[in-house]
Amino acid sequence: MIEIEKKAAESARLLDVKHLRTSFFTNDGEVKAVDDISYYINKQEVIALVGESGCGKSVSQLSVMQLIQEPPGKIIGGEIILNGQNLLEYSPKSKEIRKIRGAKISMIFQEPMTSLNPVYTIGSQLSEVIRVHMRVGKKEAWGRGIKTLESVGISDVDKRMKNFPFELSGGMRQRVMIATSVACHSDLIIADELTTALDVTTQAQVMDLLLSVVKELGTALLVVTHNLGLVTRYAERIYVMYAGKIIESGTTEDILTCPMHPYTIGLLKSIPRLDVEQAKKLDPIAGDPPNLIDLPPRCTFLPRCQYAHEECRLKPFPDLRCVGQSQHCVACHLDLRSIKNG
Repeated sequence: MIEIEKKAAESARLLDVKHLRTSFFTNDGEVKAVDDISYYINKQEVIALVGESGCGKSVSQLSVMQLIQEPPGKIIGGEIILNGQNLLEYSPKSKEIRKIRGAKISMIFQEPMTSLNPVYTIGSQLSEVIRVHMRVGKKEAWGRGIKTLESVGISDVDKRMKNFPFELSGGMRQRVMIATSVACHSDLIIADELTTALDVTTQAQVMDLLLSVVKELGTALLVVTHNLGLVTRYAERIYVMYAGKIIESGTTEDILTCPMHPYTIGLLKSIPRLDVEQAKKLDPIAGDPPNLIDLPPRCTFLPRCQYAHEECRLKPFPDLRCVGQSQHCVACHLDLRSIKNG
């Protein structure tokens, strides 16, 4: 029975990242941006990768796409398995990887104003993506581009196709980026800080739009964000990342109701809540993230941890361990199940 369940789980697996390590080699030393992380995403699943700026979230996804600039960056270990195929067997400029980008995995980058070419119209950029990956003519690609813009809620699409990026608002540029990512019906969409620089109302609109498109197409979605509060209503599972490592993972319910790592507890305490008195101040995480060039062998969160114990100072960095009988895993020496998130 266990073997049958294991095979069923493997058949549902879309992307499986194992022990990925990516570093940047500078004059000051090696920056371990992604330090031995493992995670997976199933077909048609929505997951989130959460953590502070600079923790390695974006670099991990650029590694999946093989878009790390070398030098100074380099993927130095691990496996990135998409539908049973290890992508790291191919070079970043190979035909195999170029076929996968856009067609199998699409990425929505942080800032659409820098991701969209300012000297080309929206229509020319969108139709080019469709032509390259779907191998259709210019006329058909233009028609598909119009339909894709309509699917993400952009009105007057004939006019918008002829607009340049600077002629659109931030929210509309994000809709164009979503349209570009779903135009080729890829298996996985990676949304990297999708709502950065958008107001709260537009953030919700953009996220709701992306989720509706993803569900309609049956596409898996990985949301990369520093805003834990943003993804709790969308993601099925959450990975929490700190200083290049995944320090906690589990279902959204696990993370919200029973956070097990002090860093995750700190992230939740720093989110404004409607069920708390307005006069109560937020409780931010003290201190600063560590320097990734000279990481200590022990827990990297130790200097900022309010629950730090002598054991934390003496033992090396803890491995992820499962707690209970669920998928909930944590990299912490202490058992914080008795600590309530208040």
